[in-house]
Amino acid sequence: MATTAFALDEEQQRFCAQVREQAVERLLPLAHGADPVLGERVNRPLLEEMGRLGLLARLFPGEGRSAAALDLCLLRESLAQVNTEAETALALQGLGFYPVVQSGTEAQLKRWLPEIASGRAVAAFALSEPGAGSDAAALALEAASDGVGGWRLRGEKCWISNAPEADLYTVFARTGPDAGARGVTAFLVPADRPGLTGEPLDMISPHPIGRLRFDDVPVGPEDLLGEVGGGFRVAMRTLDLFRPSVGAFAVGMAQAALDAAVEHAGAREAFGGPLRELQSVGHRLAEMATRTEAARLLVYAAAAAYDANGGTGQAGLHGPTGRAAMAKLFATEAAQYVVDSAVQLHGARALQRGHLLERLYREVRAPRIYEGASEVQLSIIARELFR
Repeated sequence: MATTAFALDEEQQRFCAQVREQAVERLLPLAHGADPVLGERVNRPLLEEMGRLGLLARLFPGEGRSAAALDLCLLRESLAQVNTEAETALALQGLGFYPVVQSGTEAQLKRWLPEIASGRAVAAFALSEPGAGSDAAALALEAASDGVGGWRLRGEKCWISNAPEADLYTVFARTGPDAGARGVTAFLVPADRPGLTGEPLDMISPHPIGRLRFDDVPVGPEDLLGEVGGGFRVAMRTLDLFRPSVGAFAVGMAQAALDAAVEHAGAREAFGGPLRELQSVGHRLAEMATRTEAARLLVYAAAAAYDANGGTGQAGLHGPTGRAAMAKLFATEAAQYVVDSAVQLHGARALQRGHLLERLYREVRAPRIYEGASEVQLSIIARELFR
């Protein structure tokens, strides 16, 4: 798929429309919605339906196709406009398994890729820890040598999406004494390994989030993802691909909120006429539309920069890292503004449990934190200015 800096081509527009149609007809009926109990569980029927539709398979290279950031962004934006639960389930499947795709062995891929792409197995990305959230290089989970060529994982992971219900985890642990990014190694850890336990956390989220505990969990050379000591690079390559698509998720939420606000402002009568005729309302809608479109263009530019060279190459603001940081920063902050503005224009009705905007208002906050908080993105952008 090719795109200009300004618009999608006809094929891309048809693809987005098809995804939205499938989301309405096939995915929305399976969503848990606002149910706080069901929302704490992985929605496996929803994942399996996405597998049947071929949406999960599009996350990974195959049939001569490389992992495309723009394809991922279009998927996430389109799904988010209809149902954030489906969007998030798809994204987490990709985030959890892409490290295996980029750095795993043939045996690992043969065992797990068909299960992940079909939605029969659930993946999770286990990077964050109680003392290592935004500072991902401060990992403390220990991978101690077992003396016979393997390791024992000891420690804890926290705020892990899909935990403790996932079937496999991409786990980042410290295999050496080096500080910072050096000495971190990535492992593929099936959920049934002895010593691996977990518990759910009560979070504002459309998907389960939990804590994992590792009590001498055994891993061997066959569980390695990439090289010993190369785990931080595995994590950053994955995040470089997925960060622009977090922006796409935000754009989808912003567009849904904007559409709802425009419809409401045109239909609601107030002060002797439609709400949209009030200058303050019209100007607020114009600002919402402008920020949404600006975010969309930054996301597409970041995706195009990644796809141009597979996520490597040019440094600086116009390279994939700089553009990804700008796209995630601006799109998530813009979405927060747009959703909040839409709630304000709707008034009390938007605060009713189950209303589209009530749900968006809860869910739009988290993307400004995960996969690098806004402050982290600012630091990345500042760094790239001088490269």
